[in-house]
Amino acid sequence: MRIVGDSDLAEVLAIYRDEHCAHGAEEGVRFREGEDNLRRGDELSGTWTKVLLSRADLAAVTLPWHLSEGGDRELVPRTGLTVEQAAARLRTEHADLVAANPVCTGLITALAEAPFTTVFLSAAPAGHSDYADLRAEEGLFHLDGLHRMIAWELAGRLPDGDLIEGVVAGELRGEGLRR
Repeated sequence: MRIVGDSDLAEVLAIYRDEHCAHGAEEGVRFREGEDNLRRGDELSGTWTKVLLSRADLAAVTLPWHLSEGGDRELVPRTGLTVEQAAARLRTEHADLVAANPVCTGLITALAEAPFTTVFLSAAPAGHSDYADLRAEEGLFHLDGLHRMIAWELAGRLPDGDLIEGVVAGELRGEGLRR
């Protein structure tokens, strides 16, 4: 992961709104939930960092509980999965997950070839019940982009180099960070 620079909540919300509106998102429930998650991320420390992410960075992002857009079966259990683990689960349980979660899996299918857009992450779990039972305590955590990250991983589109734009809420620490 390469650090590009600092940001703040106002800029992060502007990026979120610009990209989601540009790709046809309406200000519906999912849009408001995404903005709410960004505000929760801001509560971690009030700091944001613009980064460039590689496949390895994104594959290791911890996803919170996800009941698959109102489906009948959770895609991500309350204990969480990484993007890579969620993609593997979709590969091995594809027919069952499609039958139980047509909206969620339809989103993932539709996003497989979508342009890369900014992913929104945090350096610690957000303060919400969806994150309460996560087993991971360090690394990067999803705030917005779950369907996109899984779709890109499933489609084999994620690049090896630091090429995917992201913003991370909270204090970044650890090895592999560079400016």
